[in-house]
Parts: sequence; C-alpha cells; structure tokens
Amino acid sequence: MKYQLKYTLFLFFVFCQGTIGQKQLKSSVWISDNADGTYINPVLHADYSDPDVIRVGDDYFMTASSFNCAPGLPILHSKDMINWDLVNYALPRQTPLDVFAQPQHGNGVWAPCIRYHKNEFYIYYPDPDYGIYMIKTKNPKGVWSTPILVKAGKGLIDPTPLWDDDGKVYLGYAFAGSRAGIKSLLAICTMNSAGTLANQDDVIIIDGHEGETTIEGPKLYKRNGYYYVFAPAGGVPTGWQTVMRSKNIYGPYEKRKVLEQGSTAVNGPHQGAWVQTQTGEDWFFHFQDKAAYGRIVHLQPMKWINNWPVIGMDQDGNGIGEPVMSYKKPNVGKQYPMVTPPDSDEFNEPKLGLQWQWHANPQVYWGFPSTMGYYTLYCRPKPENSVNLYDVGNLLLQKFPAEEFTATAKMTFNARFDDEEVGLLIMGLDYSYLKVKFSNGKFILSQVVCKDADKKGSEFEKGKTELLNGTFYLQVKVSKGGICNFFYSEDGKEFTAIGTNFKAREGKWIGAKIGFLALRNGTINDAGNVNIDWFRITK
Repeated sequence: MKYQLKYTLFLFFVFCQGTIGQKQLKSSVWISDNADGTYINPVLHADYSDPDVIRVGDDYFMTASSFNCAPGLPILHSKDMINWDLVNYALPRQTPLDVFAQPQHGNGVWAPCIRYHKNEFYIYYPDPDYGIYMIKTKNPKGVWSTPILVKAGKGLIDPTPLWDDDGKVYLGYAFAGSRAGIKSLLAICTMNSAGTLANQDDVIIIDGHEGETTIEGPKLYKRNGYYYVFAPAGGVPTGWQTVMRSKNIYGPYEKRKVLEQGSTAVNGPHQGAWVQTQTGEDWFFHFQDKAAYGRIVHLQPMKWINNWPVIGMDQDGNGIGEPVMSYKKPNVGKQYPMVTPPDSDEFNEPKLGLQWQWHANPQVYWGFPSTMGYYTLYCRPKPENSVNLYDVGNLLLQKFPAEEFTATAKMTFNARFDDEEVGLLIMGLDYSYLKVKFSNGKFILSQVVCKDADKKGSEFEKGKTELLNGTFYLQVKVSKGGICNFFYSEDGKEFTAIGTNFKAREGKWIGAKIGFLALRNGTINDAGNVNIDWFRITK
C-alpha cells in the first residue's frame, strides 16, 4: 500500500509538471533554457569536465571525463545543444578491473573524444597510467564495445582521431607531465584503417613552451582544405583557447588565441568542441573550472572570419572572443521541450538512476534497486588501515546540479550490529556528512567533518543527538560558494539544524559530490542496511 500510494503521488507530480509519459522531470534548480528563444550559461551547471560533442543528423551527443568514478564516460543527448539528458554510460567498469576495484582518485578516464564514422560512434579516451583506449557502438544509448588499447604509454592523454578524405587515419594527443616527464607538447601519429592501432610515426606539431604554456586537449578538424587543432592553453583556471591551422596535417601550423576570459567572470575558458548545426551555424562548447562545483559546461556562438574562428563575442575589437552569459538559442530547425539531466530520485525503478556513480568499480553486494519503492545500501567494512572516507569505494554519489540547492532524503536504517553507520554525505578533498550510528540499541546522529582527506586528515564530530527510531529525514542546504548547512527531521515536516556550516571542496580533478554511505567495522554474515526511500533536489 505504501508503494502504491507513493507511486500514485509521483505520477500526479509528473502530470502536474507537464511531462507525463517522458523519462524524467526537469530540474527545479538549474535550467539553461529561458523559454523565450534565449539561454543562459552554463548550459550544464554540473561537473561534465572536458566535454566533447558531435552532431549526427538531428541529434547531439556529449561525453566527458569521469576519472575514478564508475560507471564512466557519461553519454548525454540533446536536440538543441541547450537541453541535455543523461542517457547512458559508455564504460560500465574501468579496466584493469582489479586496479579500479579500489578508489583511484584523479586517475582513470581523462579527457575523451567522441566521433561518428561510417555509421559507428567512437570514443577515444586516455588513462594516463596505461595509454589511449578506444570503444565504439552503433547505438550510443546501448552497449559499447570492450576497450581496446590503441596506443600504450604512460602520460599519453587527450586523444583526438581524424579520418581524412584520402582514407588515412590520424591520432592527435598530448602529454601529462606527471607521468611522461614532458608536457605542453601536441603530437600526431597515424593509425590503421580500423582506428584500433596507432603506428610509431609520431610527429610533434607544437611546443607550447613558446607562448602556449600548458597546451593540451587537442581536437582535430578539417575545413576548407585546412587542418585545424583546437587546444586550450595557459592552465585550467586561468587559460584560453588557441586554434592552429595548416594545409598539412604535420604543419607547420599558424596559431591564434580565439577565446579568453577578458572582462567576463568566466575564468579560463577551457577545452571543448566545435559543432555545426543542421542550419549551418557554428558553436563551441567549453568548460569553466568552478572549484567545488567542478568543471561546468558553457556554449558559445562561433563564426568564421578569413578561415579563422572567433568564439564568443569580441567585445573590445582585439580579434579575440570573450564568453557570453546569455544568447539566442541555436537554430536547429525547430523548437524542442526542456529537459535536464536527472537529479532527484524516488527509487521506484528496478535499476539505479543514471545520476548515481560510485568511487570505484561497483560490487554486487554494495546495494540493490527494487520495485519496492527504495534503494538498499548494505553496511560494508571499511578498508583496512583507512583513516577516513577517501579510500572507501562504496559511496553512492552524484554531481552538484546547481550553485544553490537543497537535498533531502528519507531513510530507514535497518541496523543489526553495534557500530554500523549510514549517512548523507558531501564528498571532496574535505568532506562532511550526517552520520547515524547504531550503538547499544540507539540511533545516534552527528555531523562528521574531515579536512584534507587526501592527506589522511582525521574526522571529528559535532552536534551529537539521539533519534527516536531508525526512520528519519536528512537534509543539506548548499548556498553560493559551496557553503553547506545540515538539518534533520523525524517526521519530515519540522527540520532542526545540526552541527556547523561546512564549505564544500572539490575532489581530485572532479567537483564535490553528494550522496550516501553505509559502513561497518569488519565483515559479518548478515550486515545491516539502509533503505533510501527517496532523494529530492529542490530550491
């Protein structure tokens, strides 16, 4: 009866939002579409780092870096480049499987490149510790192939393929100084016709030490007989977009700065993708590093002048574009409904929502969806010698969806042994969570804070109180600057503040995330669990 009533109310809510029959609801905290023919930046106020985008017919597809988070390589779909839906992941688990069974912060999937060639979708992605991989599919919303290591080598990153008009296939890439010992260099080699094996004929096309500090993230294109390399330089928080062109794939290349922060508040407009609409308009995606919020996605108008791109608006007439914060929507031939990636979750489906990721390759006994109206997380043992959550893989988390939002969850803790604990977590290099711990038959609530988790910082607790029973509501309100304040309720109506405010901090190359944990000390044959009834993001 509980589930039937809950599901009926859910359907009524869907109907009231005007989206009955559709897969998801619009976010209540961030929508880029102004519903008047214009949009605001960012188009995605969430951590979709290093975005790459292509158009195939009337459809646009985006992928992004996912680092240690699993599943990885998100696939987003749009009809107009403004309204995006998260529709799939191309990489259910990261390889090598044994390595990524534990959190590998900052490792894993770095900046990927998505392309469409001969009726197949390709993603080339780097793992800086192993080399450049390729996966492909005929249906981006379906199953992708097993990764193939195309070019082995530590520190090879930011791959970009190009199928040329004469049948030759090229692979451009950059270097991670932390692994390769060299950086600020862009190189090109050839590949076999299938794009599955890179040849050992590498050629350097630019040395960024000469005016393009920390150049990386190349994207190869061809237009009007020119080969173009779009590449960010100058560093993630402070850099700019450089474009190079040549009539020869190997150069020599001319170069220009085409997008910079200028007088705007959009720092370091970084790597992304050039896309052309069905109607011939040109647009450019890039990200902005926004600290705890991660690397959020912007869309800029673009035009060609004398075979050079100008991105954004050239406000001061110096030939270099600056980011726009609002602009008319792309002309894609028709209007489409508003849609956003999912954030809230009623946990009514027998599969986990796409908004959720783990900090390591998931194990089957971490948790289960069901049709019973909740998701169940099981209390798992903490890793040996761990001093905080940084080494814990079974954290069920999602990205911050906006600059300001409130997240509330209804949970029922089915504890079976002392010292089992569950909680609502804000995770990053610093983290804080509301912990409910079972101790001597009582449910004890407190706020836990940890600073410098990556440096083995210790946890401390604030605001300890006893709850009446194992069903409760936990809440966090996130305000500008990533300031988090925690609350709890035992009836879902009256919420009480607990602990102190906490400033969210980014993770290793990713934004702060929000979600759940369920832990215990040691292994037992019948561990406790928590049923997460719902998780709702509101203003």
